[in-house]
Amino acid sequence: MRGDRLVSILILLQANGQMTAKELAERLEVSERTIYRDMDALSGTGIPVVAERGKNGGWSLLEDYQTDLTGLKESEIRTLFVSPSSQLLDDLGLTRTSEEARNKLIAALPSIYRENAKDVWNRIHIDTSSWRKQKEKIASFEVIKEAIWKEQKLRITYQRADGKTDDRIVGPLGLVAKGDLWYLVASKENGDIRNYKASRILSADSLAGTFVRPQGFDLAQYWTSSTQSFIKRLPSYEVKVEVSPLALSRLTFTGRFARVLEMGDRNKENWTPVTLSFDTEDEAKGYILGFADQVRVIEPKNLRQKILEMAEAAVAFHR
Repeated sequence: MRGDRLVSILILLQANGQMTAKELAERLEVSERTIYRDMDALSGTGIPVVAERGKNGGWSLLEDYQTDLTGLKESEIRTLFVSPSSQLLDDLGLTRTSEEARNKLIAALPSIYRENAKDVWNRIHIDTSSWRKQKEKIASFEVIKEAIWKEQKLRITYQRADGKTDDRIVGPLGLVAKGDLWYLVASKENGDIRNYKASRILSADSLAGTFVRPQGFDLAQYWTSSTQSFIKRLPSYEVKVEVSPLALSRLTFTGRFARVLEMGDRNKENWTPVTLSFDTEDEAKGYILGFADQVRVIEPKNLRQKILEMAEAAVAFHR
């Protein structure tokens, strides 16, 4: 506790220039006698604290003395100034606010760190948008955001994965960005918490009543748990293949959903054994057929025959 208080005294003196023992005592909720003892401790460690007597006196740090005991190390300062996703900030309407906040942070830093902090902007940039995917429109994003802050109930019209729509009354708990996609995390009237893809919320209207957030609810922890459960429930169809040198580097850049589970050593033909995982057999057939004669199916053996039939059907159709 005392160590924390000494750091707090340094921060206050650095920010305010000069403060009396009474002012420090009130800010830190201790006695003036405790402040005097703390000043002796700081002086004993070599910190140049100076006391001025008289009506306008008080404690201060020696002129031009700076300390990095703002609680931030240089690496932590860099973390603060890594550029956030401009797309996500724009979605939230916080682009200008973010820039202003960072400028204020820079102004508050000791001069020795300011240039390093500014330099982070020019060395690291985060872009969460995909190369060709069109940005999804969210019909009632502003209504959803406002309801989250005001803890207002929402009536939403939601389009399910099967294309059908229904109306639901939910308590909006928060928004989560997964890549460049937004999800609304909300509680249902029975208390269950669900995730809603924001682009499939066709309309949203705030209701007069508020809702009570679940006690102890942590959005980040919930999302981690939710995504882990979702991944475990995903269907899985594994395929063992051999891949030519020409196709190996393109294996995960085809635009289809394929996961590389294992990659072995090259064989005598210079082909690489790979274990792939798909959601369905149909996804596997389309993916492998797209590589023509550059990917060879090893297992399951019946998949090779199905891909052959698929290729013959394509040839017959286009002929």
